Amino acid sequence: MSDLDRSRAQRLLNERGLDALVLTQPESFSYATGLPAGVPAMWRRAGGATALVPADAGARIGAVVGELNADVLARRAPEIDIRTHPLWIDLVDISGIDTAGLDPAALVTEAYRRENGGEAVFPPRPTTFSASGAFAVLGELLRERGLARARIGIDLEFMPAADFATLRRALPDIDWVDASEVVRRLRAIKSARELDCVRRACALADAGFHALTAGIRLGSTPQDMTRLWRGGVAVAASARGEAGLTGMWDYMSVGSDPWSGGGSVVPGAVLKADVGCIVEGYNSDTARSYVFGEPDPIARDVHAALEDAFEAGLAAIRPGVAMREVFEVTAGAMRAAGYPGYRRGHYGHSIGASVGSEEWPFFAADSDVILEPGMTLAFETPFYGKGIGALTIEDSLLVTDTGIEVFNALPRGLVRLG
Repeated sequence: MSDLDRSRAQRLLNERGLDALVLTQPESFSYATGLPAGVPAMWRRAGGATALVPADAGARIGAVVGELNADVLARRAPEIDIRTHPLWIDLVDISGIDTAGLDPAALVTEAYRRENGGEAVFPPRPTTFSASGAFAVLGELLRERGLARARIGIDLEFMPAADFATLRRALPDIDWVDASEVVRRLRAIKSARELDCVRRACALADAGFHALTAGIRLGSTPQDMTRLWRGGVAVAASARGEAGLTGMWDYMSVGSDPWSGGGSVVPGAVLKADVGCIVEGYNSDTARSYVFGEPDPIARDVHAALEDAFEAGLAAIRPGVAMREVFEVTAGAMRAAGYPGYRRGHYGHSIGASVGSEEWPFFAADSDVILEPGMTLAFETPFYGKGIGALTIEDSLLVTDTGIEVFNALPRGLVRLG
């Protein structure tokens, strides 16, 4: 099932004078069609799987995919107009052929001939897939839709320059327009299914935090922190029958040098865990800091300021509020706490189905984005100081019609371990 809001897409495309939107990033293809991008997605190149989203919300979405599983995809999403291009993978179907009197080679050759439209001269397959060939199929789809000379948006933030050059050569009559901003705005508002994925990811991450804090001992290293957190996530996923967990990531630190990658727990050591789970491709993003035993007064005071700033910024996150206003509230709270030199480019970001945990838009001074219901965001107040350690608070949340829903249920204070 597609997560794309067609009415919202129609409005955004019409506002920009675009007749359609073409999506080539694997994650955006799946977002628009509800289908996997397939094996060509491993190369992160355009053409492997392409979605066509007409501006008219009533028109069918089109998809150009590798031929390997096209029949399965067509059964899975009959509402999508699916076209295919050849892949490097050998493909033949002997079903329906009378095998009587045919040896294996003759049988398979007959199947190849049938797949080739009855021709006995078999064209070579591409080394992987042909972007120009896939774009030619896209061109056929556009001509059928009356879009052969249209003004069409393309996700240039993803598309490699070489692939865009190939696209323009294949379809020179199209007025291609960078519509990356349209894609960002569409994907910033999550469907109910997407929200469920993020919630589940956050719940698993929280379970990992509980396992982490329970297992820390004197001498523990960042590698031990990773093992404890990931182990807790795995146990929780198994207990909950969570089949959608597709990955985990973490950034751990111990001690007064946040970037050393080493260190081990000693009395007074600061520990930082910045982690995420990936459920059906969707990221969570949560961070906390801890202290083993009695905290150093500097670390304690800095964390207290970060906590106050976090709470001030969190209280400002509401629908209709500009993200830059949240930035200013958070930065202002740190200045009021006596830290005028504390500067960050942003205090959080969107989360979703990207290859990384940080997506546009950001809680930044130059953001023109107004918060809307359906946005899933990670809000954070991190601090990194050599001689002090990594101190951070980060929660994932949803902007609702009336306020926010925080997905994490962890204490935000500087929790003492040991």
